[in-house]
Amino acid sequence: DGVRKCLGEEFTSVYCLNLRGDQRTSGDTSRREGGKIFGSGSRAQIAITLFVKNPLKNGHFSLFYSNIGDYLSRDQKLEIISKFGSTKNIPWKTIAPNASYDWINQRDPAFEAFMPMGDKTNKGNSNVGAIFLEYSLGINTNRDAWTYNYSKSRLIKTMSDMTYFYNDQLKAYQKLYRTSPSSNIDIDKFVDNDFQKVKWSAGLKDNLQRNTRAVFDRLCIRNSLYRPFSKLNLYFQKQFIERTYKMDHLFPMPDSRNICILISGLGDSEPSALITDVIPNLNCQHSGCQSFPLYIYETPDERSDDLFQGTAKNSGQRFNITAFSLKEFRAGFHDQKITEEDIFYYVYGILHSQEYKSRFAANLSKMLPRIPFAKDFWTFSKAGRKLAEIHLNYENAKFYPIKEHFDQLKLDEKKLYLVEKMKFGKKVKEADKTMIHYNSHITLTGIPLEAYEYIVNGRSAIEWIMDRYQLSTDKDSGITNDPNDWAKERNDPKYILNLLKSIITVSMETIKIVKSLPPLNELK
Repeated sequence: DGVRKCLGEEFTSVYCLNLRGDQRTSGDTSRREGGKIFGSGSRAQIAITLFVKNPLKNGHFSLFYSNIGDYLSRDQKLEIISKFGSTKNIPWKTIAPNASYDWINQRDPAFEAFMPMGDKTNKGNSNVGAIFLEYSLGINTNRDAWTYNYSKSRLIKTMSDMTYFYNDQLKAYQKLYRTSPSSNIDIDKFVDNDFQKVKWSAGLKDNLQRNTRAVFDRLCIRNSLYRPFSKLNLYFQKQFIERTYKMDHLFPMPDSRNICILISGLGDSEPSALITDVIPNLNCQHSGCQSFPLYIYETPDERSDDLFQGTAKNSGQRFNITAFSLKEFRAGFHDQKITEEDIFYYVYGILHSQEYKSRFAANLSKMLPRIPFAKDFWTFSKAGRKLAEIHLNYENAKFYPIKEHFDQLKLDEKKLYLVEKMKFGKKVKEADKTMIHYNSHITLTGIPLEAYEYIVNGRSAIEWIMDRYQLSTDKDSGITNDPNDWAKERNDPKYILNLLKSIITVSMETIKIVKSLPPLNELK
């Protein structure tokens, strides 16, 4: 918006022909975007924009916009452009930028009156006008292939080897430091960049220069939500994680209980919400996953006796809902029975409202969510609580009644359920999403197409399982990540197959609840 503001000041006229083609979307949104104008050269949305300066029209700015249309192939778009022949033949629409300097997808001004989920400038202040006291990005390791793995035993070996190699480098650096001033040492040239031994980052090099020794600790292995409905083992040690942000305060100990609402970062054209009770990755949601926890954990020095800031059940644990918002919700809905947990689940329910997501799509793609006071607080709060229960316990959901087809080979159970890459069936030239080939021995049929309507982070929950639960090898380090190891180490050969069947149920139940949500009918 700052760039758009400057363009309006610098130029007399701007003509923008939007050729669409954004293939970072999915489903019908992707189909509406149509073909990529440069073919495989770009997955981004492309526009032809002309900037005109006319010194005879000082202080006057005109904005002209044209959208090439929905569902057009690349060839159809090129044919339309060719027929235009001149800018004079393009059907321009005059647009008046709003106060936020939006050109298209203009924000709904009603959104500004809602209560913000978080306030970046006043984090930690319980009396500011935001719902959550603290929020944080998911962790950014800068070495995911090393610090994440489906196999706990492989992760132990990988990280213990890296720790050993790092300490060897530290010894060599200390030896060089004794004979040469640190200012003369080029750390980038000094370190050994063998990708099969270590993955360096700015933070790890800083640790080396600060003479910080690494100690491998098996107790640092935690569960993490790497992508929607895909957990991995994580080596959660600050030394080898580039940015923990506030995650070490939200999940300070292996047994620290917390629940976080995860939302897409700014700039996401398809914002979504998910919930987790384990450490989330930065890219668990698009554009930088923001986490809004139910609880925060404090050190003894940070603890407060604020009567309005609810104290939770564990030592150092307190609710992350501000005193201000608790007071406002109780007053706004004339209900003193509303608790911090009720507000937390109300927020999760609102974030799943189709009306909320469609009406305020432009706002949500440009700023953190603001939460309206819907007329029916308890319906949204109870729906949010039910959605949270389904999404947190996705591994234990009942299996959806689909048909399983096995080949006639009598394989050992440990081999029968191994997965390399799941694929959809084929119907002529198109994918048949009612059928999934789990592996060469097992095929699932009768999958309801409605289940694919549950979209999180740009794709359906089912497709997340298909995408994440496949064998992969990192090309730089050579480290293998095999989802079958997760099943093997839990002595549950059917884990991945059962997960797929459970996610179908999760999707259908989510869609059912979302469709039952009432209109917002915001209180004035």
